[in-house]
Amino acid sequence: MSDNNIKIFDTTLRDGEQVPGCKLNTEQKVVIAEQLDKLGVDAIEAGFPVSSPGDFKSVQAISKIVKNATVCGLTRAVKNDIKVAAEALRYASKPRIHTGIGTSDSHIIHKFRTNRVDIIQRAFDAVKYAKSFVEDVEFYAEDAGRTENEYLARVCEAAIKAGATVLNIPDTTGYCLPSEYGAKIKYLKEHVKGIEKAILSCHCHNDLGLATANSIEGVINGARQIECTINGIGERAGNTALEEVVMVLKQHPYLNLDTNIKTEMLYGMSQLVSDSMGIYTQPNKAIVGANAFAHSSGIHQDGMIKNRGTYEIINPKDVGVTESAIVLTARSGRAALAYRAKNVGYELTKLQLDDVYANFLSFADRKKEINDGDIHQIIETSKVYRQIISA
Repeated sequence: MSDNNIKIFDTTLRDGEQVPGCKLNTEQKVVIAEQLDKLGVDAIEAGFPVSSPGDFKSVQAISKIVKNATVCGLTRAVKNDIKVAAEALRYASKPRIHTGIGTSDSHIIHKFRTNRVDIIQRAFDAVKYAKSFVEDVEFYAEDAGRTENEYLARVCEAAIKAGATVLNIPDTTGYCLPSEYGAKIKYLKEHVKGIEKAILSCHCHNDLGLATANSIEGVINGARQIECTINGIGERAGNTALEEVVMVLKQHPYLNLDTNIKTEMLYGMSQLVSDSMGIYTQPNKAIVGANAFAHSSGIHQDGMIKNRGTYEIINPKDVGVTESAIVLTARSGRAALAYRAKNVGYELTKLQLDDVYANFLSFADRKKEINDGDIHQIIETSKVYRQIISA
């Protein structure tokens, strides 16, 4: 596989499911996992097997049905966690155990109440034990975003020495600026002994709205896996949105970085996850939101009607959306009204349009959005209606 290929690690079914009220049953998880496999993700984090019998059952069921992607189970750096994950993954054709521990001083002092030397040993032992069950072991350095780089490099070296194939560098609190996160990945790429034996992975949270930017900066600086979720769902303010990073890379070919994702499935995948979890996707959500390809400003609509490229950098069909929408509101202009009127069967001259537009504005001031039925009513109640239908 080309070094320019960015692996997509989807954690919708693990980190994404940590959203309050979004618990999925095994059947729902299996349906989503099958679609993620068809979408082209490289790895599916199916759950945290030791956390509950239900999660164990889901990881096991997903392991049996996924045909192409690696199936991954999360663990803490605890022997029983790792053993249970290995059991849940035993039917997977490509199993991966994802184990790790917090590495920032905040986690070491306040969470684990230990020291840096002990954390390195725990990291080594966890990876070594996981390696006794599966070949593919991913190590996460929780709160790596706030971990001092030189110490983080030492932890990563221990994980590689123990057999880690992937090094996850999470910005767990979403604190890093893109330049800081990119510099961290670059530092590890240049200073970790044996780094050529492992893939660096970005796992960024969105607490400051920087998850996508940080992940992109990470792969620009040498990471080759992005951990993300459909719709960006996840703990607190969410995770890196799969659809965003995939389309950023696709729309910037000069980066020479690509994924295996079938982008025309993105909108349908978004809808499936939203419906299954019962979680509302904001209308202005990038790529998959209801308004992502909708235009209501008169200036924008005029440009769109003349040439789509004036206000859209993505062809909606590339992400599975049928077409752009020209939405009629009180902010719309004559060009948009004429365009929508033509779509429902009315060819208006300039003088007719002037009269109909005045009637349209009085309707639009009373309604938030004008639909096709309203257009018929607007034209039928205009002074030039008979002239229009007799043309």
